[in-house]
Amino acid sequence: MTGDRKIRFGIFHKVLLTMVLVAAAPLSATWYINYLNSTENIGRTIRFQFQQGLTYLTHHVNSWVDMNHRMLRQNANIPDTLSMDPERQNPLMRLITKEYDWNYLAFTVATDGKNIARSDGKDPKFYGDRVYVQQVLAGKRLGKQVLIGKTSGKPALVMAVPIQDKENALRGVLAIAMTIAELSERIVTTRIGNTGFAFLVDETGKVIAHPSSEMTSSRQDLSAHPAVTAGFASNARELLYTDENGRRVIAHMQPTTLGWLMVMQQDYDEAFAALQESNRNAFILLAITVAIVIVIAFVFSSRLSRPIMQLTEAADAVSRGQMDVAIEGEKRGDEIGLLAAAINRLRNSTRLAMERLTRIAKKQKTN
Repeated sequence: MTGDRKIRFGIFHKVLLTMVLVAAAPLSATWYINYLNSTENIGRTIRFQFQQGLTYLTHHVNSWVDMNHRMLRQNANIPDTLSMDPERQNPLMRLITKEYDWNYLAFTVATDGKNIARSDGKDPKFYGDRVYVQQVLAGKRLGKQVLIGKTSGKPALVMAVPIQDKENALRGVLAIAMTIAELSERIVTTRIGNTGFAFLVDETGKVIAHPSSEMTSSRQDLSAHPAVTAGFASNARELLYTDENGRRVIAHMQPTTLGWLMVMQQDYDEAFAALQESNRNAFILLAITVAIVIVIAFVFSSRLSRPIMQLTEAADAVSRGQMDVAIEGEKRGDEIGLLAAAINRLRNSTRLAMERLTRIAKKQKTN
């Protein structure tokens, strides 16, 4: 490549590069700002949806527990209950399961752990080994335990309150047992897209409610689940983790009034599919726009660089004494027109100067 061609090539590409940068830089900045805004807005929407769902389900659990707790306290203060007489308590226990039909068993326990009255008419059992009984006997206002019921053989939630006389002396324990299905129906039917679901674990991390009936019936221990661990150990409310299959999962957690933990989770790719599609469309649009800018810049840079290269060649020719070279572009109303006019004046001035020098030289030669 000759020196002139290198110069022409350099001018053309500098003009082209400048135009591309001038056009693409603001477009890229706009795309990046839109990307950040989209990420923030979609992330905020997803977070709101999770929090709204968690609040609804947690409120459902808390309301359910509070309603049963209130019912237990009211019935614990009835004279028939305070009597600790099975003849007086048994009709009341049957009435409780009839009026609150989600309970399959209502019963009382003496301070020594022996069963006094029960709604199902079966023989008394020993309940002193039950956590909920031990909690009440130890002074708690509410005892609770999720277990496999001795009566039903199914996962059950048992709640218990103290039976106290007017002097607040502990006379025994009033308890009700309900199947977890009654509590968990809304939880297990909650779906978020194709991969999202909710589940509830107790304070030890064992399943109370889960879409998988097998996990619920076996009360599987999920204490090692990343969301459960984070929710209990660090009181985290949001977590992004990778599961055993290598999939990224986003989870939100919220505790209940009983110290249980409600978890909602969904595959990250599905949750942020709208963001990924938005970014993909924005990137495609940016690529198309840059390609169009490059084409337009190529055309315009060619139109700009050609007259500059022509004027460069003209100026070079004038510098070598070629005064008859054509100088185009004087009639243009832009900077190139001004440059063409200046080169033309330079050529005329150079020609006049050379003619004067020639005349002086001839005159001196004649003399």
